[in-house]
Amino acid sequence: MNDLVADEALLQREVLLNALYEASELEHNLMCTYLYAAFSLKEGTAEGLSEEEAAAVARWKRVLVGVAIEEMGHLAAVWNITAALGGAPRVGRTNFPLDPGYLPASVVVKLAPFNADTLQHFVFLERPEGSQEPEGEGFAYERAYVRGVDRPHLTPMARDYQTVGTFYALLGAGLRKFVERHGESATFSGDPALQLSPHEVQLPGARPVRCLKTALAAFTAIVEQGEGAPRDSANSHYQKFLGIRAEFADLTARNPDFVPAHPAATNPVLRRPPRPEGRVWLEDPEAFATVDLANAGYGLMLRLLAYGYNLKGPGPEKSLVVDLAIGLMRVLAPLAERAARLPAGPSNPHCNAGVTFVALRDSGPFPPGPAARRVFIERLGQLAQAGTALAAGGEPRAAAAAAQLQALARQASGGLSLEADAPSAATTPPQVPPVPAPPVPVVADGVETIAGKQLDLIYEGRRCIHSRFCVTLAPAVFLANVKGPWIHPDAMPVERLVDIAHQCPSGAIRYARRDGQADEGAPPVNLAGVREGGPYALRAPLVIDGQPAGFRATLCRCGASANKPYCDGSHHRVGFSASGEPASGATDMLPARDGPLAVDPQPDGPLAVRGNLEIISGTGRVVARVTAARLCRCGGSGNKPFCDGTHARIGFKS
Repeated sequence: MNDLVADEALLQREVLLNALYEASELEHNLMCTYLYAAFSLKEGTAEGLSEEEAAAVARWKRVLVGVAIEEMGHLAAVWNITAALGGAPRVGRTNFPLDPGYLPASVVVKLAPFNADTLQHFVFLERPEGSQEPEGEGFAYERAYVRGVDRPHLTPMARDYQTVGTFYALLGAGLRKFVERHGESATFSGDPALQLSPHEVQLPGARPVRCLKTALAAFTAIVEQGEGAPRDSANSHYQKFLGIRAEFADLTARNPDFVPAHPAATNPVLRRPPRPEGRVWLEDPEAFATVDLANAGYGLMLRLLAYGYNLKGPGPEKSLVVDLAIGLMRVLAPLAERAARLPAGPSNPHCNAGVTFVALRDSGPFPPGPAARRVFIERLGQLAQAGTALAAGGEPRAAAAAAQLQALARQASGGLSLEADAPSAATTPPQVPPVPAPPVPVVADGVETIAGKQLDLIYEGRRCIHSRFCVTLAPAVFLANVKGPWIHPDAMPVERLVDIAHQCPSGAIRYARRDGQADEGAPPVNLAGVREGGPYALRAPLVIDGQPAGFRATLCRCGASANKPYCDGSHHRVGFSASGEPASGATDMLPARDGPLAVDPQPDGPLAVRGNLEIISGTGRVVARVTAARLCRCGGSGNKPFCDGTHARIGFKS
């Protein structure tokens, strides 16, 4: 590999892209192996660990998952560089077990449960240049081979390297020479809008690549964070794995019977392969169904990410498909944990099952448009249905996956438009049909409808935050502190009553005209007001958790509401303290200021908002103008109103 930079073939864009495709597959495979080991770890004293061992294993799992997330960031960085060079990112990967030649003989990657040998393998993979760390037992390559040829060639061919850090260093050097040969503007001719950015995903690697400086910075960050990082990089993957190794050795010395993980299979496959010798395939019906669903979700995740790279951003649809992909990764975790606890089957009684990360034969992007959106909606519906069937037995991890799949299916059906000329569905709120009943409340699902001569007033008590605009501005219509019917729609001129209804920030009071006049329309500017010590007050064509929700809503940001995502006044009860005057950030004017606003509460996390939005303080000052954001709703962020990840640290549940 030492001649890679001097190789004239690398100065061809096609060959350079091919090298980036290998980098993508390498990062992707590493992510899968770290997750597989993490999902095999035992949990708590109920699975045979002492309290001290359980605490250590829980820490190790957090480290492994954190490293896998960082690998996902590396993957996004490589994808962005690929897109910047005009290529389509390599989202798919070769399935496990890998055949010789996909990676150098010295870089072995396979799915294996957590144990001392697997951990040593991880140390070896992430070792710095010049390290004498040995490979883990059982991970040595089967046979030596050499990739590539020395003679000049046009066909892209992979070359050899000893460490991942060396690979990236040489890729960076090759990219410099390419720029010297072709110029920076010609090199980075891809549209930056076709990359992933912080508008869509909060990953360090998801930064637009526009020039040599930003591309090399991405390579450097990958090396320093993990692969080939210097020995004194305390937070590198290498040092993190060394820390786990030392703690593992100490616990094992004190308890020789300490086994931190379930015996998940090495490189399992979903069905009996044509060459079954040395392979583990899944025969147990529960294991098969669990891994089948996990694989289907994983495949759809890749489809969605590829589609996202085919959409120009920032924009609501791009943000939504990336959110759906990340949601499917969250679904994968409980299913993979469940698989590692189930038997593989009678042909392989010595081990358990494990998620196989089967990729689609082709994960290439669908053409943007309603046909692709229909595929995603249909597929998520199928996954949700399968999840419900899997959860019928009541197993907690299956139930958690099923609930998340149902939420994702709602999110997709509510946010992905099947109309060719619209980027988002549900651009108008639900229309309430006229109620022909006398002027007494008709209650349905907690919503009261009171018929008047010219309009029907609608009151949804569970959304009310008692802002008192109704009883102070229209006391003849809204009677305070009375028994029986308290709303009298005909006690005030209809146009004045409509104006007062519009002032209800929570959307608890709405109306449907009976006189042929237009109902409430979308505001000209989408707004999210940050209330002092209180909720977010939104005004926009709202689609909340995949369902149309009118034009006004107040959403909880203290974390205590019993009616999440809506505010129920709990911020008063818990003494929530948060400024209504946060500092201003990005306030550049948006090309458009209206349109659908999707608000998707993330499981145990923030409010994911997609669409044109101006976030304003309590006094009306602009805090930020965004097309996508993640708003804190645990109450703990140090960067309010935006999420900073505190919800995970404090164990927020939604």
